[in-house]
Amino acid sequence: MGFEETTPIQTKAIPAILEGRDVIAQAPTGTGKTCAFGIPAIESIDTTSDKVQVLILCPTRELVIQTSEEIKALCKYKDNVRTLPIYGGQQIDRQILALKKRPQIIIGTPGRVMDHLRRKTLKFENLNMVVLDEADEMLNMGFREDIDIILESVPGDRQFVLFSATLPKAIMDIANKYQTDSVKINVVHKVLTVPTVEQFYLETRESGKVEILSRLIDANNFKLSVVFCNTKKRVDDLCKDLQARGYSAEALHGDMKQLQRDSVMGRFRSGLIDILIATDVAARGIDVDDIDAVFNYDVPSDEEYYVHRIGRTGRAKREGVSYTFAAGRELSKLRDIQKYTKSKIKLIKPPTIEDIKENKLSGILDDVKQVLNQGNLAKYVKYIEQMLDELGDVNQDTYATSLELAAAFLKMTMKKTVMGASTEVRTEELSSGAEAYEGDVVRLFINVGKKDNLQINDLVKFVATNTAIQGKSIGKVDMLDKFSFFEIPKAYLADAMANLIDKVLKGRKVNIEVANRKQGGRSSQSGYQDTKRRTSSRN
Repeated sequence: MGFEETTPIQTKAIPAILEGRDVIAQAPTGTGKTCAFGIPAIESIDTTSDKVQVLILCPTRELVIQTSEEIKALCKYKDNVRTLPIYGGQQIDRQILALKKRPQIIIGTPGRVMDHLRRKTLKFENLNMVVLDEADEMLNMGFREDIDIILESVPGDRQFVLFSATLPKAIMDIANKYQTDSVKINVVHKVLTVPTVEQFYLETRESGKVEILSRLIDANNFKLSVVFCNTKKRVDDLCKDLQARGYSAEALHGDMKQLQRDSVMGRFRSGLIDILIATDVAARGIDVDDIDAVFNYDVPSDEEYYVHRIGRTGRAKREGVSYTFAAGRELSKLRDIQKYTKSKIKLIKPPTIEDIKENKLSGILDDVKQVLNQGNLAKYVKYIEQMLDELGDVNQDTYATSLELAAAFLKMTMKKTVMGASTEVRTEELSSGAEAYEGDVVRLFINVGKKDNLQINDLVKFVATNTAIQGKSIGKVDMLDKFSFFEIPKAYLADAMANLIDKVLKGRKVNIEVANRKQGGRSSQSGYQDTKRRTSSRN
């Protein structure tokens, strides 16, 4: 699997667990806990028996799936060891059928394990090891009663291994009640946060958060980012705001169906989604090594949540960065977090429009260098030579050098690229004396709206799928009940008109028209009457 040496938690925990000792281990996220209990759990399996021998309890579905996948990888060359993840959101009938295949290792959430115990589809009379992973989070989620019932239903001579990022009194109570002569292992560093994560904060009030988040993303070209909010509603609201600005963003929280959550995580891992917006509990199962940045859109309610959040970046010895948005009383909370983590959180100012321009320019020049290195430019050199000849022949005043021609192409590319920045950036001047992009944007009317269950991300995907317009280049979107307005670069107007009209969106045949900007867009009454006329003619 590419491991060259054990992590500190593995070095201390594996020998003790292999000896059959009860273990209580304190280790933060990203320290290699799964292998620390997974390897000795696999080694303990009697492959001649088809009874359940190991039970691993995890707080969330995502963590169950993640743990199950890692244990399967560890079992690659271990014959006749069968594992099964069980969690809510998956059909219980399918799990009952899977249990009939006699898995020896069960990885599950407390709630779903309780369901199987009540149905008597899961039996623990031959169980010899119980593992509680992320025990503190299980208690935070209200699983204490379920944990007691499960632990009281297993044999008394079983081995009990407990892993937790923190060890509050409630965790110690469980350990004292169910463990015997336990080994206590602690690998928490004096500095609780990951040393490879550079930490910053920005003073910003609520009204400015979306814009500052957009500027930070645009100015740094982060490939994968996680944004944390304190509530599910905040996650949904921010997701809609970022999608409206053209970002590839998706939400992740507990109110989503399991299939949705699995789909979102799969697309995030594969890079199809750039920005994941999540609550703390939903993010427990995020195990992606190459996350560039973590944003605390809301200051976390607990210091330990801050540690868990920023631990999502800077993993596997990579460098990462975290940004926290705070204002007013939140600044004192941030000071408490800084004392708790014993680390420096530096104050920075938001990126300016000029910073974003410079970053975009730098990215374009890097792309040009790659194209030059790849070669095969003869075809295009011919067109440039032809263009230079034409400019020189028509009139001396229009004569251009190859350097000026390259600069013209760069200017065109910059306009199109900066159009993908946040809406506010597009509609204000980029620097003193520079052009605003108002003249390069066209506002379109579409005869589909809220009453058709249209969401902003649906409209963005519809346009991006059927035209050459990138989602990030779609500007401001205004959604009304029966129709909507959206902005695109004027250069793509013909493309949109040719490829969107008469397509079907949300069950309706699409009509696209250029809106009247002088009147602030097509009037609601005019749009309503036109839509009504078209509907009547169809009927």
